[in-house]
Amino acid sequence: MEQLKIILTGSTGMVGEGVLNECLNSEMVEHILVVNRKPCGYNHPKLTEVLLPDFSRVSEIKSQLSGYNCCLFCLGVSSVGMDEVKYTQLTYDLTLGFAKVLAEVNPGMRFSYISGAGTDSTEKGRMMWARVKGKTENDLKKIGFSKVYNFRPGMLKPTPGMKHTLKYYKYAGWLFPILKLIAPGTASTLAELGQSMIRCSYYHYPHDTLEVRDIIKTSRLDSQ
Repeated sequence: MEQLKIILTGSTGMVGEGVLNECLNSEMVEHILVVNRKPCGYNHPKLTEVLLPDFSRVSEIKSQLSGYNCCLFCLGVSSVGMDEVKYTQLTYDLTLGFAKVLAEVNPGMRFSYISGAGTDSTEKGRMMWARVKGKTENDLKKIGFSKVYNFRPGMLKPTPGMKHTLKYYKYAGWLFPILKLIAPGTASTLAELGQSMIRCSYYHYPHDTLEVRDIIKTSRLDSQ
């Protein structure tokens, strides 16, 4: 199997940091280029960092993005307190703009997108964030990547020792074992999410939308 040469975004956030941790410790991953607005605070032989304060200007670092076969796009914002226009700009426009540049410089790349449980693929539902995420998922598939994976995590159990764990998850951790017991399809660990993203790209997993149960299953994937 060809080792993964990964471009990773969002590593200064909880999800991206957890995914980065899995990449750094995975034998399936040869190298990681993290693209962030600010330094991630990690140093590792596998790791290179490029700072991009304004993600709408991704073309400025275009020459540094070539030679990679996988992108794990973990950058995202909460829709709380945001109108649809602004949320669309920071979710759909930002993601598609970045993805189009990657597809141009890395034909054949696999692109993995962190979406969310409840995303609306019809783009017609009542929940604004779910419609926007659904449109983002749908339109990523039209760009020309060899494969697009849309990951829809629910409740996440943080990886111990991470720097960017959200306060909500620190204080709500007691809910995780309860959810795993009564609603196992709603919760996974952040480590499982990271492993799933790595393994789907490494093994060329055939399905493109992964709900929580799929994330848990593919985090242990060893072959097709």
